[in-house]
Amino acid sequence: MKRLLPFLILSFPVILFLMEGCHPKQAPPPVEKPVVTVAVPSFNADTAYYFIQRQMDFGPRVPNTEAHDRCGAYLSSTLKGYTPNMIIQRGKVRAYNGTVLNMENIMASFNPDMKTRIFLAAHWDSRPFADHDPDPARRMLPVPAANDGASGVGVLLEVARQLNRQSPPVGVDIVLLDVEDYGPPEDERSQDSDEEWGLGAQYWAGNPHVPGYRARYGILLDMVGAADARFPEEYFSNYYAPDIVNKVWTIARDLGYQHYFVTDEGAMINDDHYFINTIMHVPTIDIIDLRPTSSNGTFFEQWHTTHDDMSIIDKSTLKVVGQVVLTVIYRE
Repeated sequence: MKRLLPFLILSFPVILFLMEGCHPKQAPPPVEKPVVTVAVPSFNADTAYYFIQRQMDFGPRVPNTEAHDRCGAYLSSTLKGYTPNMIIQRGKVRAYNGTVLNMENIMASFNPDMKTRIFLAAHWDSRPFADHDPDPARRMLPVPAANDGASGVGVLLEVARQLNRQSPPVGVDIVLLDVEDYGPPEDERSQDSDEEWGLGAQYWAGNPHVPGYRARYGILLDMVGAADARFPEEYFSNYYAPDIVNKVWTIARDLGYQHYFVTDEGAMINDDHYFINTIMHVPTIDIIDLRPTSSNGTFFEQWHTTHDDMSIIDKSTLKVVGQVVLTVIYRE
């Protein structure tokens, strides 16, 4: 027994090893990934409303007018207060009637060294004539453009203020586009007049402010300030950037804004995003208020009239759009 005992003692690890081989090893417990909470700034609708009112104080921002020049200086100065990375793209474009227009596209960049970028855009000019005004005597007056112009810019100025306070996780470029609304009057339009709109967007898409500029995607805001706004999935947005439409509308639904961001398919809108998609080839969507049951058949009732003023701007709508845009940015 004295000789056998050492043998058993020495053999015991071998026996255990062999016994272990007879049973399948249990998988290690799953490692739980930490939950990352993204802090999204709260969009301030009061500030956005103030930015809209400041634009309106200059009067209609029709290209080649003093009001246009003064407002452009205000927008540039305001954005420069939030980022030193400013570019003003000046140029001349020719309107449908041959008029040469002085144009200013205003760009502000946040995290300019980041390669992963998105851009946010809106047009800041006013239409030179209210060709949809119910009063024929007022149809050659300029449009005040509170909703169709100033609302998108007001939202983006408040977004810029928030980006300055809390750095976003990606590079963000804010692009204020000029000469969007200088297309021909209603009675002079034809099927061939599409390229007579969005002149500032066409200029920028063909001549980016940074050579070789690329972005992951873009979001255009147009007519985003009226009460009871309705933002369906615009046709060209879905055609060129369906994944971005799904991303934005899903976030809107998560935030409880499904009554604003509806999943209906909207009309084909020849807006600035169309030219950015087709010329620059950056997938870009349009958040735009579409109302097929209105008297004009497409947009809000005061569209291209002298009644597009501050009385129709609703802070609740501004809050919805601004919060969705901020959430999209900070969830990247």
